[in-house]
Amino acid sequence: MRISIRGRVLLVGACILVGSAAWAQQSQKPAAPAVSTDLAVTFAIEQAQVAPNNCCFWFKGGGADAAVTFWKGFGVAVGLTGDHASNVMPGADANKIAFLAGPRYTYTAWTGHAVPADQRRLQIFAQGLFGEAHGFDGVYPAAAGAITSASSLGIQAGGGLNLYLTRNLGLRLVEADYVRTALPNAYSNTQNDLRLAFGLTYHIESAAPAPVTLACSASPSSVFPGDPVAVTANAGNLNPKLNAIYTWSGAGVTGNNAAASVATATLVAGSYTVKCGVKQGKPGKEGLKPGDSAEASASFTVKAFEPPTVSCSASPSVIKPGESSTVTASGVSPQNRPLTYNFSAEAGSISSSGATAVFNSAGAPTGAAAIACNVTDDKGQTATANTSVTITAPYVAPVAHTQALCSISFARDMQRPSRVDNEAKACLDQVALDLQNQPDVKAVLVGEANAKEQADIARQKAALRKQHIHVEDLAAERAVNAKDYLVTEKGIDAARIGVTTGTADGQQLEDYLVPAGADFTADVAGTTPVDESAVKPQPRKPLAVRPAHKMPASSAVK
Repeated sequence: MRISIRGRVLLVGACILVGSAAWAQQSQKPAAPAVSTDLAVTFAIEQAQVAPNNCCFWFKGGGADAAVTFWKGFGVAVGLTGDHASNVMPGADANKIAFLAGPRYTYTAWTGHAVPADQRRLQIFAQGLFGEAHGFDGVYPAAAGAITSASSLGIQAGGGLNLYLTRNLGLRLVEADYVRTALPNAYSNTQNDLRLAFGLTYHIESAAPAPVTLACSASPSSVFPGDPVAVTANAGNLNPKLNAIYTWSGAGVTGNNAAASVATATLVAGSYTVKCGVKQGKPGKEGLKPGDSAEASASFTVKAFEPPTVSCSASPSVIKPGESSTVTASGVSPQNRPLTYNFSAEAGSISSSGATAVFNSAGAPTGAAAIACNVTDDKGQTATANTSVTITAPYVAPVAHTQALCSISFARDMQRPSRVDNEAKACLDQVALDLQNQPDVKAVLVGEANAKEQADIARQKAALRKQHIHVEDLAAERAVNAKDYLVTEKGIDAARIGVTTGTADGQQLEDYLVPAGADFTADVAGTTPVDESAVKPQPRKPLAVRPAHKMPASSAVK
């Protein structure tokens, strides 16, 4: 079946109109470009002529058109117009319809900015349409005679202004087109018309594809040198049908697609930024279109290693000269860095192994010996703590000295000048008590004689030097008699009592207590030991009673 020219044009136009409407509805596909459709219903007048020398008459009618804009203002438009003119010639009317399609360019000349929601805009469009024009119910001369209908190629070229008052609704302020048809008229068989139209427009715009977004995050956000940092890129609005490429830059950054890592071992303390980027597109053409790329950044901080801390103790803390003490250091690194210990002492010597040392006090003076415990981490940071060990002075036993006790006077008993009387016993009883209470002490009794007694003793010794005759030595006797009292009356061991004579001028006995370790001869000078084999103790006897003497007679007379 053959299809006429008019049928073919109508079929193509219908396909274009339906396809453009469907294209405008695909706003949710990420890869589709932003498209818009403008629909218009217009009232039109068209100036025409029957023949070149027969001017003019006006068609009145209307039309509907649809335009799809799909790339930088360029698109396609289809239009359907219908016009009528009465009494073009006596008794003859003219009727015409046309279905045209072709390219259209639209430019937005002005947009409103009164408020953010202001959607007003003024658009200028220019177009060139081609299709079929069909005249009917008229008179069209032909070789076989007049016919009532005819068809020809139709051309419409021009432009107009659309003023949109809202996002969708607007006015077709004016449209002016040159219209050319080739309907039979018995002359040139061409028509060159001017068409003016105005009406209403409705705008349908698909949403522009959302631009690619990107956010980057670093975890953890604060580290010490050597700790890893993971950086993640989170891209949005990517088209799964396109290829996506990620880029990374920054100190120590190594990226792999949407993830990257940062090596911080060589980084000094401070703040760092990692830049990330993403772009999508066909392989080799990623990021060439607007909205197909995005950049972001993430920050992290490298903290300086904290220095170690250390505590120090010594046990025992008090020692004697030559003894040793164990010194223990306890170091802590906040970042668990390896630690090295060393020790020093201001006196003596110290040897260490790890966190423990031994302090030897040999050669150190008495008193507190300061010890320093030092710790160093592998970054060269140090800490020091101090302790001390007290070295006590060696014990020196106190030097014992002879103690003077009571003294006994023998000057009262002229007849028995060496006898221990009751007053002497009181003194000796105290000496005995001291000896009993202190088993490790001794007593020394020093007998003295006055100058007269000493002179008598010296004469007797000189006169009887060669004779074995007893010399009465009162100083020695006084000492021996006192010892005898202590031994016989008080039960004191005779070995604990020494007897000597002194050189003092007096009829007396000096009693001394000699502790263990004391040197009597050094403490009391000028004494001479008594030869107890030659000087024996004298028994304590009362004085004999003398008989009363009778007075002579001659005396009684007196």
